[in-house]
Amino acid sequence: MDQLEMINRYMKDALTKDNTGHSIDHINRVLALANKILAHEKKADAFVVCAAALLHDVYDDKLYDSQEDILAAKNNMISFLLSIGVHPEMIEEITYIIDNMSWSKSLEGTQELNINGQIVQDADRLEAMGAIAITRAITYGAVKNRVLYDPEIQPHLPQNKTDYRNQKSTTINHFYEKLLLIQDKLNTDTARKISESRQQFMLSFLAQFKAEWELER
Repeated sequence: MDQLEMINRYMKDALTKDNTGHSIDHINRVLALANKILAHEKKADAFVVCAAALLHDVYDDKLYDSQEDILAAKNNMISFLLSIGVHPEMIEEITYIIDNMSWSKSLEGTQELNINGQIVQDADRLEAMGAIAITRAITYGAVKNRVLYDPEIQPHLPQNKTDYRNQKSTTINHFYEKLLLIQDKLNTDTARKISESRQQFMLSFLAQFKAEWELER
């Protein structure tokens, strides 16, 4: 069994019970998108990209109740990678990508990512665009007991990570606060091309949603 297959199994064990939209199927789609982008980025390191894509949610702060739990999950991942013979410099790069690729992290200032990190970031951000992204947003909103839509609550652009995590908003507002903004933040030409139909689908969904909502008033 090669290292990526062992990493894949580790990811599945870590995320098998997730119900927030950061589940194994999400990881598989991020990995597939990363591989699509990799095909056009010959200077990238395929192992680093695929490993980071597989592991990017195993210690995501949205999945844990405390900083201690997050740190423990991160340390467990690092220990696992060492145990299967991944070079410490590669582990350092993988963890740097994971620690600096998120949307909330970008609110604290632009994080420098090399091409490997840019590919993983693009793949994860593309997963937050399009049809499946709509279902993920609704699922996550339900888990967090968010109101689906309230026209009296206006979208609010968060100014920092704390604001982003704690703001009281609606699921539909989330499209205007993040999802529709992603396209302009993509790194690679391949990702931008993939994003076009996904962006249009979200805009069409929102137009239809609001038309139906208003009809009920």
